[in-house]
Formats: sequence, C-alpha cells, structure tokens
Amino acid sequence: MAQQHLDPTAGPVAGDTLAAYLQAQATEFLRALRQHRETGGATATATNGTEEAVDAARALRRSARRISGTLHTFRPLLDEGWSEGMRPELAWLSGTLAREHAYGARLERLLAALHRLSGSSAFPAQASDPDVHPGARAQLPSEKGALTVGAAKAGALLERQLTLARTRAHSAALQALGSSRFHAVADNVAVLASEVPLTAPAPATGLGPPAAAAEERLGDAVAGLPLITAGHPYNAEALIHGLSADTAPQPQDAPWHQVRLLLRLHRYAREVLFGDEAPVDVRLLTAGQALDRHRDAAEAAAAAASAARTPRIAPATAYALGVLHADQRHEVEAARFAFQRAWLRETVGTP
Repeated sequence: MAQQHLDPTAGPVAGDTLAAYLQAQATEFLRALRQHRETGGATATATNGTEEAVDAARALRRSARRISGTLHTFRPLLDEGWSEGMRPELAWLSGTLAREHAYGARLERLLAALHRLSGSSAFPAQASDPDVHPGARAQLPSEKGALTVGAAKAGALLERQLTLARTRAHSAALQALGSSRFHAVADNVAVLASEVPLTAPAPATGLGPPAAAAEERLGDAVAGLPLITAGHPYNAEALIHGLSADTAPQPQDAPWHQVRLLLRLHRYAREVLFGDEAPVDVRLLTAGQALDRHRDAAEAAAAAASAARTPRIAPATAYALGVLHADQRHEVEAARFAFQRAWLRETVGTP
C-alpha cells in the first residue's frame, strides 16, 4: 500500500496512552536493572561478562533511549521541569553504557576488514579498470604485499588502542552504575513506573500533533541530505579530507547522524501511537539499518585514521591503516546509497 504519514489531527487521546507507554518502558528499565545486578553485571569485566548481563545492559539502554525520546517528542504534554531534568540524565546513562559495546564492535569490524583486505587485492576495481594506466596496475601486487606486511601490525595497534578504550569505557560504566547520579535516575524511573506527570491539558490532547511534528522534522532533515549524490555508490566524496591533519569528525557525516537520531524519534512516536499493533514499516526499518551501518563505518574510519596518527609507526603499518580508512569510508558511501534507495521507496510492507 502507499506510504502513510502521521495525521496531526488523528491519533489517540494522550492521557492514559502516553502514560501507559512511559510506565511500560520504566518497568522494562527496572526489570533490566534487576537482571543486570542478579547476573553480576556490576562486577563483570569487559571480557568475561555473561550473556545475560550483556542482554540486561542492552535492555537498560533500550528503555532509557525510549523514555528519553518520548519525553522529547511529547514534551508539551508533560511537566516541563520534570521532563527537561530527566531527559539529559537518561541520555547520559544510555551513552555511558553504550561505549563499551561500541568499542568492542568497532574493533571486531576493523579486524574483519583487515583480514578481508589482506586476503585479496586492496583495490580490486583498479585491477580491472581499463581507465587505470597499465603501469599503475602493475604496482598493485606490491601494494597488496605492503598491506599484508603491515596488516598484522595495524591490527595489533588497533587492538591495543581499542581494547584500552573499551576497558576504560567498562570502568566508566561501572563507576556510573554505582554513582549517586545513576541512583537518582533509577529513583526517577521508579516513580515514573507508577505516576506520569502530565500537564493539565494533556488528558484531552491528541498525540497526533507531536508525533506528526517529529515526522516532519525527520522529513526536513532528509531533504537537506545530498540524496542525488548518494544515488551514486562509492562517489568517494567522503575521501576528500581523508588525509587531513584535522582530527575533528567528518563534517559531512553530522547531518546523516542527525537523521539517524530523528528517525529513531519518529519510530518511538509510532510506538506510542500504535503500541504493539503498529504496522511494520519496511521503509523505516531498512533506512534505519542503513543509517546504523553509516554510523558504524564512519566511526571505524575515524578509529583507523586516529591509529594512523600514532607517532613512529612503520610505513607498511601506516599504509595498511590508510587502506583500511579508505575501505570504511567506502562503506559509509555504500550505506548512504542504501539509505537513498530505502527512503525513496513508495511502498510499506507488512510481514
């Protein structure tokens, strides 16, 4: 069927619907917190945490994101002082808990890419490209050899740096979970599980307008993306500043990351409106997956670039990290292309 947009004049009346959603997420938060404590999540190390503890931490992040996002989207219906005080604390908690997993996933991604690049030509497209000068093609085997020689040292360097970062993130998470700041967040969530501070007009206000506003913000942000350029995979615009000495994040990535956040808020608003009966929007699901890939590849590329700036590394190691950086920036471009194709779809499927 045709793509459906949220009608700002429609939707359930706020009151019980918004309260029920927030209370359900608060209950999930408290359940995950209890499971995390029972499975040793408070003392597990970064390398020997149980699967149950990892799942509990993931559930904590999931419910914290949903509560924070809902407070943001539907803030006109909630007590302003309470919601504005609680939202940044939930964002702090979610971000703190996410870092350890992010560093581990980033290391796994980069090592897998190094293995893939070491086992095949670093630039397979160039090897068969008729527009590449034969002399340049003749240099490819030696480049592949340089990558193979440097790949092991590059992998070891990345493993040291990202394992250290992961260990520090784990320590920060443990410190956060034992802090008075976290206990204040948990206390507020416990109160939320039983009582939602709605404004006086909220019981008679529709949920449609705030949800439609979230969808409109997403649409405006997507309209600002270079989707025509993204329609050409591997356009390599992301490589323009790849060798810059500036360590700041790629400025062109920021609008895509913002769209990812707005898409998440739109998805949460749909959950509030429709609950478990929300139709599966394949377009949103596929677009969200592409933006997750975009974020992961962009951060992996930044990690490779950071490692390449390590003083006194061997040229072969620096070369391998450079190829790895280029590979991940191409993954960024591929993710943008996948998002463009998903977003411009005109149908919504149901399973």
